[in-house]
Amino acid sequence: MFEFERPHLNYEEIVKIIEPGSSVLDLGCGDGELLYRLKKEKNVIGRGVDIEERMIMLCISKGLSVFQGNLDEGLKDYSSKSYDYVILNQTLQVTHKPVLVLHEMLRVGKKAIISFPNFGYYKLRLQLLFKGRMPVTRELPYQWYNTPNIHLCTRNDFINLCRENNIKILKEIDIKSGKRIKKVLPNLRATEVIFILEKED
Repeated sequence: MFEFERPHLNYEEIVKIIEPGSSVLDLGCGDGELLYRLKKEKNVIGRGVDIEERMIMLCISKGLSVFQGNLDEGLKDYSSKSYDYVILNQTLQVTHKPVLVLHEMLRVGKKAIISFPNFGYYKLRLQLLFKGRMPVTRELPYQWYNTPNIHLCTRNDFINLCRENNIKILKEIDIKSGKRIKKVLPNLRATEVIFILEKED
């Protein structure tokens, strides 16, 4: 049985992306750690959304503005372009309606920042090939029967999704072991990816 803490290695990269003083909506904000850092380090005007009551309470204990909500129901309570950035960090793969969530992010935010584990990483492929079992790694620490992840994808899958939905990729950051890697076979080498997105005109 593998047990890992949920990795937060990409927080550093996301904090670097956000402009000081921006308005930020953090979807699936969890315990609020990222939003707290953004408020402290970048002086953002931020709000979080999460479905779990325990996480809501943790956010409130940090002094964060947070609402309980189900992302699969959309963001109907938020007006178009009301935030500079909408963040979805390590949450896309647990949503039931990832395309809806993505479109709603780009409606509400001027830019969207999305990160997820890359199922195309070569060690995942090797585990499937040689062990014939669903991979378990630091970035994907669950067994097949207790995983919250229902829509795993690769970096290349996501790029194709953006192309099919007229979504502009402004920037991509490929990460392995918490560090940026060069774009040499990134779909094989990256354990997780971060994309900065904008809706095509």
